[in-house]
Amino acid sequence: MNQRSYFRSTIYIVIFTVCCCIVMMVSLCIGSIRVPITRIFDIWLNGPGSPEYSILFSIRMPRIILGFAIGGSLSLAGTILQGIFRNPLVEPYTLGISGGASLGVCLNIIFKLYESIGILAYPLSGFLGAFIVIICVYSFSLKRNTLNTQSMLLAGVMISFIASSLVMLLMAISTSEDLQNIVFWIMGSLEEPNSKLIFFTVFSSICGLLMSYLFCSDLNAFFIGEDDAFHLGIHVERTKRILFLVASGLTGFCVAVSGIIGFVGLIVPHFIRIVVTLDHRILLICSFLGGAIFLIICDTIARTVISPLELPVGVITGIIGGCAFILAMSKKQVRL
Repeated sequence: MNQRSYFRSTIYIVIFTVCCCIVMMVSLCIGSIRVPITRIFDIWLNGPGSPEYSILFSIRMPRIILGFAIGGSLSLAGTILQGIFRNPLVEPYTLGISGGASLGVCLNIIFKLYESIGILAYPLSGFLGAFIVIICVYSFSLKRNTLNTQSMLLAGVMISFIASSLVMLLMAISTSEDLQNIVFWIMGSLEEPNSKLIFFTVFSSICGLLMSYLFCSDLNAFFIGEDDAFHLGIHVERTKRILFLVASGLTGFCVAVSGIIGFVGLIVPHFIRIVVTLDHRILLICSFLGGAIFLIICDTIARTVISPLELPVGVITGIIGGCAFILAMSKKQVRL
């Protein structure tokens, strides 16, 4: 990377970092009870005890932190998968991971396993369902010690259809109470009371970013095709396997914690490629920050647009992401 490219990448990263901090601060202030940004520091200094402190740092701040981790992870997973498949229409949920997680949570709700497991029942069952799908997709796509990306994509789509059909079957035979819980979980939410789970989500998202960044040059080489990347000295099969597991792990954990939040892993990497660059040395970091910004904004809208009631954040990401993607496709197409 020459000096000019290094300066440009630094500027992009700084801009996205500053925007992310601004969005987090604004989201902290906005809600059914608005708090001036100038009072946040004073409220924090006064410590617990006041209603405003509880609202800001016990309710809103955990959602913002979780939105940062979930949005960043989904966008990062989308960037990785789009780089592997060389297809800007691939997103984390294309591989059936969300379907597997949804099926796991539905079974948990139907059989009321949460009564014995407790607060971690949904994340555990969701991650177990996603993990089983990851194993199936990986096994179906592995032929002669080679990971076939096209077979992986087809297997993921088919497994996703099967899991979705099973979820609808369970919804059809479930009680009204269970049906309400299933529908609300499927639409996605950042309301997570477990601070340890939030911390682990943030930790896993940062680890995923650091691990994926080790393969940024490999992803750049994938642009010209796997055969050409191999001749450039890239360990193609090893890279695909590691990055597939990283992207799948990030997606599975995000779905297990927050439910299905669509379009983050599709629309954000697509726009970052249009606005910023195709170079994964910049793209990975900017996509992570862009996904965090997008999801925090959507969650802020979801909890304020019909305040004091709250909309599922997956509804907002679907509406905004879908409209934005249609607009982007009509203006400019990005080829990988």
